[in-house]
Amino acid sequence: MSVVLPKTPKAGSSRPKAPDPAAANAAAASFAVLEAQLGYLSEADTGMVRRAYKFADEAHLGQMRKSGEPYITHPIAVAGLCTGWKLDAQALAAALLHDAMEDCGVTKIELIERFGSPVAELVDGLTKLDKLEFNTLEENQAESFRKMLLAMARDVRVILIKLADRTHNMRTMSDMPRSKWGRIASETLEIYAPIAHRLGLNQIYRELQDLSFKHLLPWRYAVLSKAVTRARNRRRDLIRKVQSDVEGVFAQAHMDVRISGREKTIYSIYKKMDEKHLSFAQVTDIYGLRVIVPSVIDCYTALGLLHQIYKPLPGKFKDHIAIAKVNGYQSLHTTLVGPSGVNVEFQMRTEPMHLVAESGVAAHWLYKEHESASAQSERLGTQWLQSLLDIQTETRDAAEFWDHVKVDLFPDAVYVFTPKSQIMALPRGATVVDFAYAIHSRVGDRAMAARINGDQVPLRTELKNGDVVEVITAPVSAPNPAWLGFVRTGRARSKIRHHLKTMAQTESVDLGEKLLAQALRAEGINQLPANDEAHHTLWEKLLRFTGNRNQPDLLMDIGLGKRIATIVAKRLTALLSELGQKPDPLLMTRERFTAHESISQGAITLDGSENASVVYSRCCRPLPGDDIVGYLGRGEGLAVHTRDCAIARKLEHKDSERFIGVEWSDELSRSFETTITVTVINGKGVLARVAAALASGETDIVHVDMGQETPQDTAELKFVLAVRDAAHLEQVLRHLNRTPSVIKAERQTNKNQGQA
Repeated sequence: MSVVLPKTPKAGSSRPKAPDPAAANAAAASFAVLEAQLGYLSEADTGMVRRAYKFADEAHLGQMRKSGEPYITHPIAVAGLCTGWKLDAQALAAALLHDAMEDCGVTKIELIERFGSPVAELVDGLTKLDKLEFNTLEENQAESFRKMLLAMARDVRVILIKLADRTHNMRTMSDMPRSKWGRIASETLEIYAPIAHRLGLNQIYRELQDLSFKHLLPWRYAVLSKAVTRARNRRRDLIRKVQSDVEGVFAQAHMDVRISGREKTIYSIYKKMDEKHLSFAQVTDIYGLRVIVPSVIDCYTALGLLHQIYKPLPGKFKDHIAIAKVNGYQSLHTTLVGPSGVNVEFQMRTEPMHLVAESGVAAHWLYKEHESASAQSERLGTQWLQSLLDIQTETRDAAEFWDHVKVDLFPDAVYVFTPKSQIMALPRGATVVDFAYAIHSRVGDRAMAARINGDQVPLRTELKNGDVVEVITAPVSAPNPAWLGFVRTGRARSKIRHHLKTMAQTESVDLGEKLLAQALRAEGINQLPANDEAHHTLWEKLLRFTGNRNQPDLLMDIGLGKRIATIVAKRLTALLSELGQKPDPLLMTRERFTAHESISQGAITLDGSENASVVYSRCCRPLPGDDIVGYLGRGEGLAVHTRDCAIARKLEHKDSERFIGVEWSDELSRSFETTITVTVINGKGVLARVAAALASGETDIVHVDMGQETPQDTAELKFVLAVRDAAHLEQVLRHLNRTPSVIKAERQTNKNQGQA
């Protein structure tokens, strides 16, 4: 591909007073080798690359690597790898300049003036964020990766240059201190190799895996490397025999083919041995043959001819031509039982397929004249790059963004169909919800049910290859927080979190407005002043007092419990007094007289429609009809408890100013959950009788727990039920207590089953 030039890490560079002339000559000679690879560029483009080299050479002048070579040899080697993908002059210039901003103090403005904005943007996308201050190394790394990935989503050349950079770093790892091997090799294996695979850069993917393995586990690598060499020598005659047979059958069929050997990488052999607990001798597919043919039809013809001379192994045929892999890879795979019973894997593909298989998205530059850019983008899986930008719009936190992206960085995929027979590729383990969001965010947000192959299934159902998936939507449906527990794709996870966050913020603003209005009434002010021109100065003064940016921000803080409504109300009352609006003594007396002595604000009316802004605590599961109190947790919204709840009493003892009055509305919008304990006499059909009694009481069973104890004469069953109110529950309990085999049925209270 290109000349390989050693490199040491940037951190280890030094600047002697005078550069060594011999080293300068070595650098010039290295560029001569690179220049010889630029034949596919025009004279003007070659001139641009030459100017970039001269600029980089001057910027890195005197900077040496631990190997003793000039630092410029590294950028030249990176650019050399990029010429193998036939990248354009802008990308090659950026490859030569990729360390100039980071190591040499060159500014982005300077690069724009000399080489234009596209080159400067590429270099900026490759520059880490070392100059900014972060609390932790992980935060720095996450932010740097986010910057690189977003730059890559806008221009894929960024990641091609970065992968060339990392490949050369790994090739020259021996020049680095051994203490750094583990961290850099792990990072390469966990991040850069999966990105290369996701983009179809198979050659780079395989090399990065093997180099990482070599430096992470050098002893195991050495042992396996020797074993592969021995096996290669033992099976040389066998592979030659197979190749001769195959060439013969294609010659008889007058087919023009190119046959080459394919060897499993040492890392993939190790992974297979480790995951399947195999010895080296039990790994049978170390060697294989690749057959390159002129057309797609010839791939299937070649398959038929091969199956005539050797028996195929059942279950080992894969058609990746009809259904391409998510990274654009296409080939036919079959494993045949060759001479002496040795299994040999064959891959059949065309020349364009081979280019994509080896170079992935880089193949766009290798044969872009044969195919439109739009078709190319679809085939090479660049939708994933676009999805990075979608995730970024909803996720501002770098660590959360990187968490989403890592979910998508693994090779396994399942292929499913829409009802209109469109193929969708999703990660293995993806669910119906992932599928819904892959179609469109509105489909995901409104999903309420699904059918797979015509059968009704839960939304959490994992998809399998070949499934036909139909998502049923409803305008009233919305994302459920429980979905985050089973979705697999970063896109679905970020869309759900974004929707929930937006919904929670809106509801918190509404709750904050109610709380502030109630607190104002307790201060004798009948209603909240409007946020209009007449009260602009008033709100401005109040926001300066609270430190919020705007009125919705302040109301959201009150709704989330980050600010106490009474304190804000007192300040607002004082500001209104300055404008001549005096408190109403009658209203103040009435509000404070009716409020409970330990509660500092007026009552909020609850009807069950509050969603994320109000939590009905699981420790006591309050029901309409119960005497209740509200606790405004710090940043957690309003938690509702029964007044006699043990947890509520503890909170009230140490944080009484955060309790507010709450009361039930006369009109309720939904049912409420409660827990009951039913003690029964053990016997056949007892659970069915209890369930029937609950059903006849018009209640839904949300959850049942029968305990883990060995069968006794009596058993204790715990049910979580959905009921209308406390009166409805009493009716259900009376009905249960009259049921045969039931000794006692009662409501469970004050036993902490979850967080308040």
